[in-house]
Amino acid sequence: MKKNLFLGAVTAFVTVSSFAQSGYKLTKTFHVASGGGWDYITVNPQSNKLYLSHGTQVNIVDKNTGDSLGVVSNTTGVHGIAFINELNKGYTSNGRINNVTVFDLKTNAAITQIATGENPDAIFYEPFSKTIITCNGRSKDLTIIDAATDKVVATIPVGGKPETAVSDEAGKVFVNIEDKNEIVVIDIKTKSVVAHWALGDAEGPTGLAIDVKTKRLFAGCEKKLVVVDAANGKVVTTVAIGDGCDGVAFDSNTKTIFTSNGAAATMSVIKEVSKEKFELVENVNSKKGARTICVDESTHKVYMPTADFEPQAAGEKGRPKMIPGSFQVIVFEK
Repeated sequence: MKKNLFLGAVTAFVTVSSFAQSGYKLTKTFHVASGGGWDYITVNPQSNKLYLSHGTQVNIVDKNTGDSLGVVSNTTGVHGIAFINELNKGYTSNGRINNVTVFDLKTNAAITQIATGENPDAIFYEPFSKTIITCNGRSKDLTIIDAATDKVVATIPVGGKPETAVSDEAGKVFVNIEDKNEIVVIDIKTKSVVAHWALGDAEGPTGLAIDVKTKRLFAGCEKKLVVVDAANGKVVTTVAIGDGCDGVAFDSNTKTIFTSNGAAATMSVIKEVSKEKFELVENVNSKKGARTICVDESTHKVYMPTADFEPQAAGEKGRPKMIPGSFQVIVFEK
């Protein structure tokens, strides 16, 4: 649903250079021999492990070679994966069984499961409050889990379908509300909603990332990235991206934003020149269906999961059928 709201003067600008090249190329493909669909992909910054949500389990592969390093089982409908390396614990959001699996990062063995709201989707560790947070799409709320005890300490209704959330690491959490075309702001200390920020005519916000230093939010919407001031909710600028974005990643070391555009089969590479200036550097060819994304900030490699698909007849609508056994991760690097 479009909202035509006045958002104040836009002072930032976007530069699009037809000559600039990001340097990123598709260099490797990791084939993963197991069945099922997928959602988020996550790299553990303190290991060489890449975690892939995949049907009823999480596949763990070497981030450099793609070699299998194990699985986390019994995670039916898994969407996302989060880590707390200091506690040696990982967490998965299991959308079809409405819970979180806590697992040992060294052995991959399940420690416990925690009931959440309905259809937990994105999940992440919030360092200010030392909690794990899930975005529950069907019950339209967040589940807040104390990381020390693995007990639910709060449920926060957000008034719409929460897709992805990020933290400013100083007491605020920002949530993309996909069906309301807005960002909801949470005060994590009071565990309450304190603001609703409209995204103008941008629709379907899905992926979300943040630059905590410049206080800029990057919301991936239909065919555009919306840059929002995390201090006041004002739209700073928008950047045209490819169709079918479901993920946004940010490399804080290189000040680069990446969007995975699954329908367009591209990866948009955007440079944060300053907090007011953003440059679309390149739309790099990826693969159809590569709609989620993560970046390894230590190597600057970018990873996206996808598969091969059966051809569709002319005029046929909907997602094409995945070819069984073709699940893969494509790797981009300079």
